[in-house]
Amino acid sequence: MIKNDIYELYQTMERENILLSFKGVVTSDLLTSVLSIMESKMDYMEESPKTKKKVFNVLVECLQNLYHHIDGEESAERNMERIEAKSALFMIAKKGDHFMIQTGNYVDRESGEELKQRLETINGMDKDELKKYYQEVLGNGTMSDKGTAGLGMIDIARKSGNKLEYQFLPISDTNSFFCLNIKID
Repeated sequence: MIKNDIYELYQTMERENILLSFKGVVTSDLLTSVLSIMESKMDYMEESPKTKKKVFNVLVECLQNLYHHIDGEESAERNMERIEAKSALFMIAKKGDHFMIQTGNYVDRESGEELKQRLETINGMDKDELKKYYQEVLGNGTMSDKGTAGLGMIDIARKSGNKLEYQFLPISDTNSFFCLNIKID
């Protein structure tokens, strides 16, 4: 990337008011660092405690989703295909009076279809229905093979107070790139 490209990227990030962006493999150390960086930025911006709490709650869920649900088989051989499959992207921006958290990661098509159905169900619910659904799933107590109960997206919808915008971009016969946009008022 030449200097002009970097400057154009910088200007785009300024214009879009992107506070933080990351592309790569999501690790537990990264989660800690991102939360620390965002805490400093939000303190500097003098955001209200209520806004900070909502943003942090949603951000934690988004990062945990990326950490726990990145697709890609483990192998001893580190190659670009495996690294790309385990890579994710996230950005946090301030747009007027609200924050936007955007994430992207690879999913296999079958998992993507299941996720799409869950997202449609979640987006079809109002605040009270989401609370009830959250309690049902929590009470169900079933854990996935990745050690999660599937509460993340429900919690993101509840905490953000908005519908979840998403898209699955077909990449190959077996994989899609899952894009999630969350608006936090």
